[in-house]
Amino acid sequence: MIRQVRQALRRWRPLNSPAPLTVLFARFQNILKLNNQILEMMADMNDKSGGDYVFDRQYIRSACGDMTDLVHTLIDNFNILVQGRYRELHEPFHRISREIDGELEGRRHVPDMPFVMRYKDITVASAEVVGGKSANLAELKNKLAMPVPEGFAITLAAFQHLLDENHLSVKIAELLSGWNGGETTAMETSQRIRELILSAPVPLDMQQAIRKALSVVMKNTGNTRMGWAVRSSALGEDSEHSFAGQFKTLLNISTDGVLEAYGQILASTYSVPAMIYRREKGIKDNEVAMAVSCQQTIPALKSGVLFTLDPLAPETEQMTLSAAWGLGAPLVDGKMQADQYRIMRRYPHQIMQMEVVRKPERWAPLDGGGCAFEAVPPDRQDRPCLQEDEVLQIAQMGMKIEKYFRKPQEVEWSVDPDGNIYILQARPLNIRARISQMVCDISDVIQDHPVIFAHKGVIAQNGIAGGTTFVVRNEDDLARFPAGAILVAKQSSPKFAAVAGIVSGIITDVGSPTGHMATIVREFRIPTILNTGVATTLLTSGREITMDAEQNIVYEGIVDKLCLYEFVEDAFEETYEYRLLRRVLKRISPLSLLDPKDRNFTPRACRTYHDITRFIHEKAVAALIHLNTGPVGGKSRTSGVRLKSDIPLDLTMIDIGGGLTTDRIWAKSIEITQIQSKPMLAFLTGLQSGGVWSTDPMAVDFKGFMSSLTRTFSTHQAGPKEIGRNLAVVSAEYANINLRIGYHFNLVDAYISEQMNDNYAYFRFMGGVTDQTRRNRRTKLIAIILEQNDFMVRLRQDLVVARIKKLDSTRMAEKVVLLGRLVAFTRQLDAKMSNDGQIEHYLLKFKALTTGGPVSAT
Repeated sequence: MIRQVRQALRRWRPLNSPAPLTVLFARFQNILKLNNQILEMMADMNDKSGGDYVFDRQYIRSACGDMTDLVHTLIDNFNILVQGRYRELHEPFHRISREIDGELEGRRHVPDMPFVMRYKDITVASAEVVGGKSANLAELKNKLAMPVPEGFAITLAAFQHLLDENHLSVKIAELLSGWNGGETTAMETSQRIRELILSAPVPLDMQQAIRKALSVVMKNTGNTRMGWAVRSSALGEDSEHSFAGQFKTLLNISTDGVLEAYGQILASTYSVPAMIYRREKGIKDNEVAMAVSCQQTIPALKSGVLFTLDPLAPETEQMTLSAAWGLGAPLVDGKMQADQYRIMRRYPHQIMQMEVVRKPERWAPLDGGGCAFEAVPPDRQDRPCLQEDEVLQIAQMGMKIEKYFRKPQEVEWSVDPDGNIYILQARPLNIRARISQMVCDISDVIQDHPVIFAHKGVIAQNGIAGGTTFVVRNEDDLARFPAGAILVAKQSSPKFAAVAGIVSGIITDVGSPTGHMATIVREFRIPTILNTGVATTLLTSGREITMDAEQNIVYEGIVDKLCLYEFVEDAFEETYEYRLLRRVLKRISPLSLLDPKDRNFTPRACRTYHDITRFIHEKAVAALIHLNTGPVGGKSRTSGVRLKSDIPLDLTMIDIGGGLTTDRIWAKSIEITQIQSKPMLAFLTGLQSGGVWSTDPMAVDFKGFMSSLTRTFSTHQAGPKEIGRNLAVVSAEYANINLRIGYHFNLVDAYISEQMNDNYAYFRFMGGVTDQTRRNRRTKLIAIILEQNDFMVRLRQDLVVARIKKLDSTRMAEKVVLLGRLVAFTRQLDAKMSNDGQIEHYLLKFKALTTGGPVSAT
């Protein structure tokens, strides 16, 4: 394949000349086909990773191999289309391919990351670098603005660096092999490995990185005498695996003692319980890696644990809260009594029951480091730890965390002497077996909640979500998206990845279940219904709904028991194959290239196969739109044919395959009935709609005319090179239309097929015969009309650029018809729009045109 591509490149571009347009268009069609195959394969692999399918390791190898071949072929086809301008895409491609091969061969992949990461720099995507616990805490702090103590993570890269510098990996592997072979006991193996780690010096560069991070946190908090909570944050901890109580946690460690504490945490990776747990779960040695969390120790007045759903009686739909004086470690370990509270899950979280016990001791930090039990003052021993407002505040925080992680949570918290509440840890609470008993029949419940709409559109990701709707119309709306809300939008967009961590569900009017965004929602398991056609019409911001993306129904209000079905689903399979698939998917599915206008939308920024695919799709469409008309190869027409029309269009058409009837292929002119190009026919239908093409003479002042004349002809954005020539390049499913009408220029580039993922329409408009102010009025009108019809629009003075994509063929044809109408309707409006008030006037006229028949633009 590579040899053939190189030969093709030499054959088509011997003297840096452009390839024939038919050849380039064929490459573009191959790119679309490959893009869809890749996205469909990603969808299948993500579905498999959800735990509902049985597969073996051969499936993973085969799928990864096929995916790699497809992406490689995609890059080759793309570089033919753009004449080799993006050969640097091979660099990220080969890096990603090597990482996937390493995972398949059982080599632990440690990303090339810093030894230390501040919480503010950590995202949910950092879990494979900082471990589950630190990733969760950082997400709560950064995304939900939760009061999490300041801190940082010592990464998996640091763990690997320590092993490498002290030559421990081989020694540990040999000891584990002896245990797995029955030659040594778990206790003997654990002790010898822990001794190796504890006696290994921390490399100097790691020491410097850790001390610098400690210094930065102390400086930022203004507290140089603080103690440190040093906790495990193993790969997978507090996520798909709990590892609860198996690794060491050290509280109130002095700054000078952090390095020693770090070694103790690493050594606990090989505690006997942890080793046995991993064996029982089938976790292989190459999956073992330990990061460490370092946090400011809160001098807690009181601490405790919140369960956002009672694990013993979930049918009560209540939370349970335990609270004790001092630090909470003994309470978590079950070594002290605590006050107990039962709180309703639904806001405003009424306290249903309170049981206060005698609390004679508390676990308290000592000066200079460490902790010890001390007596609680007699007047506090029988008092409730928490005031009512504190209970309710903790409950609200817990439910917010549950919504964020989409499952019941066990939340550790503390309150400092000033009354400030802090979240110390959050981990999923596995109580599916008990919940399943309470939601086996919900028919009586859902009949009390009206159906807003049902069986509209397609389900991109199964699941159920309840929450308040938030309609997103632009990037500013995304920036202020409230955590836990259900996102409602006209069109799906990869930009929604920016809120993937905090959105409960997604519903759109338009969207493809195999598009880029659909891949994102499957990666994050976000319940999603696309292409409903009615979402933004029926749903406004602030409305409480429950979306059932299992049965494709949207209910009025929050159906609590229906929402609990999310917790009944089987947990992800814990076999090695499922974990391996999820690891390789981290190199395939995540999407970081969200905005084509962003300066980092480059080959260098590609981190996954999805990034590469997204980059190529965007750039391929842009390349096709801006291709110069070149020679046409094969047996297709080599010169243009004039279109006979009732309007003075003077349009020349070039057919590159199936755009015109074959019996007219050598004709000098053609009727509209002999056009077979779907987008060309749609555009002409709109252009020739009754009443839109005004032929009235326009009065233009000389100053405005000269201003527009000099500007219009001096810009490279005006249109095709043949200024004054109207030209359309067409195929059965494609049209590139360059029009100069009067003194303004239009470019329409559209693709309409039965494959929704491929379909798009691009529109560019600029120029006019009047002064800048009047031209700007017209372009503002055009931008408003396009935005109201679901186009994404960019406006700069009298330049309008708009795009819409991924509609089915019928809807996309309707949008191209609208573009035709818009071009005709606004042809001379710059001369007529003498004041800003006329923008609304002509907007209403155009609306009448599109809904009620012909209306003259006068």
